[in-house]
Amino acid sequence: MRPGKISDSVLKRSVLKQIRFRRQEVLSGAGLGEDCAIFAPSGLCASAVSQAPVEEGADMARLLTRCANNLASAGARPLAVLLTLLLPEEAEEALLRQLMAAAEETGSQMGMQIAGGHTTVSRHVDCPLACVTVYGTPMEGPETAACASLEGDSAQALECPNRSASRACEPLRVTRGLKPGQEIVLTKWVALEGTALLARINRQRLLERYPAHLVETAEGFDRYLSVIPEAASAVKSGILAMHDASEGGILAALWELAESSGVGLSIDLRKIPIRQETVEICEFCGVNPYMLASSGCLVLAADHGEALADRLAAERIPAAVIGRITAGRDRLLYNGDEKRYLDKPVQDEIYKYMR
Repeated sequence: MRPGKISDSVLKRSVLKQIRFRRQEVLSGAGLGEDCAIFAPSGLCASAVSQAPVEEGADMARLLTRCANNLASAGARPLAVLLTLLLPEEAEEALLRQLMAAAEETGSQMGMQIAGGHTTVSRHVDCPLACVTVYGTPMEGPETAACASLEGDSAQALECPNRSASRACEPLRVTRGLKPGQEIVLTKWVALEGTALLARINRQRLLERYPAHLVETAEGFDRYLSVIPEAASAVKSGILAMHDASEGGILAALWELAESSGVGLSIDLRKIPIRQETVEICEFCGVNPYMLASSGCLVLAADHGEALADRLAAERIPAAVIGRITAGRDRLLYNGDEKRYLDKPVQDEIYKYMR
């Protein structure tokens, strides 16, 4: 197998088909395009949990941010983190302290407490490995939201089975449930995560061609990677369908969004927002920015896309309408007079570049 996410076909036949046992407390479990599990223990409001994969080098900021973004896309606010760290035998205590400090810094910035985990030294690893699990509870929504779908934007909210007259639980969101005619809104810019990583890896080479301010700006794209602010704004606006674009880039995120609901897409590539720094660095590195890691970019489906984009802009969050949901299963990308079909997600460009 190749590094990165496994293909949709492998995921369906070798992972999802093997999961048969169900519990009524698990409202939404493993599924294509679903990055969170949503559960409601007896007597409690629904909660969400997400896990970021084991990653070489243990980039704690990246792992915690990805996990928190998954929760935010489900309409949940991240609260607590569990960390698993595997260290090689030659690792020094200073490395462990450094990893934990990085996790604490990122977690505190996002309002997440490190609540526990496990740390071990293993002869079977030759570099630090980390796995992150984050727990969250529903964000504050509109006053009319109480475990039911909202008027207006009509995707799917999960009704909390424990709601009562004295307990009004906010709904959590799932990716599936999109309807033809809804518009697709994109926040900030694509490929921020991948651009920052490529800029750091190639800093010296880039400085030989580009001005220092361009390279330094690209390296600083990490400050845009959280989607919690725009997710919170969308939840307050009654939006029920959100998906964060991470591994595989914006094209993978769009495919997952459509595939989870069995719908089609019509996307104008020229309307997808992209920073000039990303254009320059991706051209320099020979990678496709639309298939490059895009944490920091939130994809939303709304009945009134322009109104949503205006609300986000009023909160100083850049957003643009890039297309719409269509009937059928054709997923089309337009670039002026050119038209092509959106392909199934493939390996993220960052892995192709690094090999």
